[in-house]
Amino acid sequence: MTTADREPRRVSARVRILLWLLLVMAVALGSVAATTRSILLRDTDRRIGSLLAQEAGEFANFEEQGFDPATGRPFTEPDRLLRVFLQRQYADLDEELVGLVGAPGTDPAQIIQQRDIPVGLPLHKDPDARRHIFGSWHATGTLARPEGEIRWAKVTVARYGGEPAAAFVVAFHPGREKARADEVFRVLLAISGVALLMTTGIAWVVAGRILAPVRLVRTTAAQLTEQDLTRRIPVRGRDDVAALAGTFNAMLDRLERAFAAQREFVDDAGHELRTPITIVRGHLELMGDDPAEREETVRLVTDELDRMSRIVEDLLLLAKAERPDFVAPEPVQLAELTADVYVKARTLGARDWVLAEVAEGEALLDPQRVTQAMVQLAQNAVQHTAPGQRVRTGSRLAGGRVELYVADSGTGVRPQDAGVIFERFRRGTARRGARGSGAGLGLSIVKAIAEGHGGRVLLRDTDGGGATFTLSLEETRP
Repeated sequence: MTTADREPRRVSARVRILLWLLLVMAVALGSVAATTRSILLRDTDRRIGSLLAQEAGEFANFEEQGFDPATGRPFTEPDRLLRVFLQRQYADLDEELVGLVGAPGTDPAQIIQQRDIPVGLPLHKDPDARRHIFGSWHATGTLARPEGEIRWAKVTVARYGGEPAAAFVVAFHPGREKARADEVFRVLLAISGVALLMTTGIAWVVAGRILAPVRLVRTTAAQLTEQDLTRRIPVRGRDDVAALAGTFNAMLDRLERAFAAQREFVDDAGHELRTPITIVRGHLELMGDDPAEREETVRLVTDELDRMSRIVEDLLLLAKAERPDFVAPEPVQLAELTADVYVKARTLGARDWVLAEVAEGEALLDPQRVTQAMVQLAQNAVQHTAPGQRVRTGSRLAGGRVELYVADSGTGVRPQDAGVIFERFRRGTARRGARGSGAGLGLSIVKAIAEGHGGRVLLRDTDGGGATFTLSLEETRP
């Protein structure tokens, strides 16, 4: 048996949704049908009880207040009382009005309305039922028989001068009423079955349309490769499925940026490290036994290894810039941060350093990253100015943003270079001063730090000549 054979068969989300919906609907429709039947039976019982009480009450009033039409006097014989009363009554279709005369425990004589009743065995044809009801001590009751249930009420007639005892009985056969309630119950069940069938088809289509984006997510995820992360899911509507598609697209965007950064890191590292490795290998292969030559070779190799180390550190820093924890903002006093940057920048070279202006207030920034960016801009200014030239640093609040800047008085940046100097390993078509030893990653790091704070790097010409680099960051107050 293979692993695939041992794995349980998966049930799709569409089928699970459909099964749960059908279960809930079946329970709901079954409950409605059962509740309807229960209500109908309860109403039937209430109506029968009211009818029995009404008939019994009418006979009791007639016994108490009625007069024999033949004599004009109160009734003195129970059978005469029952016969006259029954002659004046009109029973319902399922109702029997019976007068019983006799002794308890015997089959009493009957005084009945002669008519047919649509039941299997009417009361007036069932002597056992008559004896049970006539001899019962209760005024009302229910008699269960194989031929059908009987609901009855009885009014006992008092003796008249030694005459045998008598009773008026009203009996109701609820079989047809209950059968009608059962028929309604069966009809509701049949309608529920049809509704479930219709719901099955509709729910299958609706579930398919709702889950279509989910299937598209699964298909898209299965088709993604490291070389192709460009597929996206169309977002339609504003429901949870649309939110899922949007979240998945955002995840793909992050993956694409991460893979792009990884490929760019590998390409940049391979491209930029190839040269120093070649230089180191060449000098080591050509190194002779002369001590002076060996000393010069060691110096050149050490210098190239140091440059390689700086390149690796810069590339790792740029790779970190894609992570959400690249910057760790905290409340920072802008005046103190500006002063610290000025003090550190002065040690980078013999220039005419000027602290031009200082912003007052507090903002949420990563002081280490901002300082790193500003020192990099100051180092860039030193590389492109001569000793003694002025370099101004400062900070200000402008238009709801925090701006920290370094303005040099060098030769400035050519227009054709302004769009490329922030890219990795790009130094522009012409250098602005003395040749530096960097790999062209400094301004890329500055740009990454600015974007990590939700800001950007601005390049402007300095009044009187030179270039001004400005970190424009969001003014987020703690």
